[in-house]
Amino acid sequence: MATSESAPVQVNARGMKCPWPALRAARALREADAILIEADDPIAATELAALAQAHGWTFAQLGDYRFSMSRHV
Repeated sequence: MATSESAPVQVNARGMKCPWPALRAARALREADAILIEADDPIAATELAALAQAHGWTFAQLGDYRFSMSRHV
């Protein structure tokens, strides 16, 4: 089975209060292997990390409001 590397899907969740950034991330990862998400809710990092841990996905904080998440393929 061939795999192709594609650019992460961009998800903008700025201005949204949790749980919306986590819901947007989960929805995007239904169809993408990796996402970059921007979320400025103060608890977004905690919520996104918990979502990733619950699903076995990788999570990284790239900056104050930027995060990456990916599924293990």
